[in-house]
Amino acid sequence: MSEESRGAPPTAFVPGHVTGFFAPHPADDPARAGSRGAGLTLTDGVRVTVREADGPTVTLDGDPISMPPVETVLDGLGVADRARVVAESDLPLGTGFGVSGAMALGAALAANDRFGCERSANDLVTLAHCAEVAAGTGLGDVVAQARGGVPIRLDPGAPGDGRLDGVPSTRRVEYVTFGDLSTVEVLAGDTDPLVSAGDAALSRLVDRPTLSTLVAESRRFARDAGLLTDRVREVVDAVVDTGGEASMVMLGETAFALDAGLTDAGFDAEACRTCDAGAHLVPADDR
Repeated sequence: MSEESRGAPPTAFVPGHVTGFFAPHPADDPARAGSRGAGLTLTDGVRVTVREADGPTVTLDGDPISMPPVETVLDGLGVADRARVVAESDLPLGTGFGVSGAMALGAALAANDRFGCERSANDLVTLAHCAEVAAGTGLGDVVAQARGGVPIRLDPGAPGDGRLDGVPSTRRVEYVTFGDLSTVEVLAGDTDPLVSAGDAALSRLVDRPTLSTLVAESRRFARDAGLLTDRVREVVDAVVDTGGEASMVMLGETAFALDAGLTDAGFDAEACRTCDAGAHLVPADDR
């Protein structure tokens, strides 16, 4: 059956994810590996369409790209030689917004639908999560993006192992980015300071689960874990000095703020909102 006769190829939307703080938890089984922590999912995100193979396996915003987590997902579904993944992102790659995780999860959802793989939602999230962990590109983005909202990752791992809660709130979010930080390099170093600072931040957030607590603990985590860069520090300090709430995105040289915090501090920022829904297939009429 041709692609034309099957109708429009399926498209998934996956929200961006800003990690405020995290504590890495490696494991031999990637389904049990991951991180504890918290962050915000965003209405700015990634749209992933899966078509019959007729060109480069993966493209992002029109350009061919090597994306190992996506390739692993397609292999896991048994469609690597048949699928072309076309992704369009509102967010820059490699700057802390979970774009690679979004592409992996979106590819899993759309390829499952395109090729009738008949996997459950948890199976697809697990496949994408394990692909991210194996590639070293993320530990907690996929499970957060699958949930949506303001997820709190209480226990690490994919569905069945991980445990999540959330902050029941929705807010405007602004962000400004200066470049990337290497997730692989950070996680390859001494992670004890990350675990100590991340676990402490999570404990305080669980005691008082609000967005203000999350952002304040994120700011403390960035300082205590030694991740805060000079440029991001200047931005965050400027927002706090004007009465706003801001912190650093983990892991990227990116600052985020609630409401109009960055604008009020004089920065030319992008704006969106926390995302009410998690990753999902987009109805044909909305593509």
